[in-house]
Amino acid sequence: MLKPLLPQCKLVVSASAGYDDYDVEWMTKHNIVFCNSRNAVNESTADLTIFLTLGILRDYSRLQISMREGRWRGGLAPVRDPAGLTLGIVGMGAIGKVRTPVKLVLDKHQADVVQHVARKAAAFNLKVAYYQRNRLSAEVEAQLNAEYCGSLNELLRTADIVSLNCPLNSNTRGLIGKAELASMKDGVFIVNTSRGAIIDEDALIAALESGKVARAGMDVFVGEPKPNAYFLNSDRVMIQPHMGGITDMAWQKAYREALENMRAFFATGKAISPINADIVKEL
Repeated sequence: MLKPLLPQCKLVVSASAGYDDYDVEWMTKHNIVFCNSRNAVNESTADLTIFLTLGILRDYSRLQISMREGRWRGGLAPVRDPAGLTLGIVGMGAIGKVRTPVKLVLDKHQADVVQHVARKAAAFNLKVAYYQRNRLSAEVEAQLNAEYCGSLNELLRTADIVSLNCPLNSNTRGLIGKAELASMKDGVFIVNTSRGAIIDEDALIAALESGKVARAGMDVFVGEPKPNAYFLNSDRVMIQPHMGGITDMAWQKAYREALENMRAFFATGKAISPINADIVKEL
């Protein structure tokens, strides 16, 4: 689509945080700077992460369906309290390589989401553990009361709830598969507000059916907008239609960031949140 605009096109700006739908590699090869929104949806995405976490702990989907069908409490079974459970946040922190030998800039959006989730989790007395490539400073860890895990496997083994808050790229596609699910605690809870392809959905369905995963909260899916029918029909899954960043305030912030990126680029030659600016300079 952009090819007819070459060589005049120098900047592409997105109002969204994720950019797996954009061919950043192609833009980089043609000296086009690409910018995403780094801050606009952080708060709203973290809110939905906590919302889904509480929902699956309280078995919201099953109880709502049961009540709508006229079955009070759906057969009384105690639900889970968040207090004292460990929320394991998979945040990765830095963008991996997008089929290019040059490392991309840090994904500030995902790092900030991790911190927002950790901060909000404290209100429910959840313990917080996290794994990402760039460890937070000791000061920030202390503020968030967050414990760093040196490997993904370490986090998966210790978490009662696993929250996926990492970007989708060639390094994170299929990050959570059959082996990773097997390494988790029995009866673990999983929340995904990042991208559907980060988890192997077939493996997740098998884990839900076996009871390895007690319940899942999902805002993102492979094959959107037509997700696997299992997720639509299972009372073990609490679902949202990729709404993490779709709030009134988040949209206002996102469009403002997009305009500020354009203004800065044309005024100074440098955008505020470029993904590939350093690579473009080196080509």
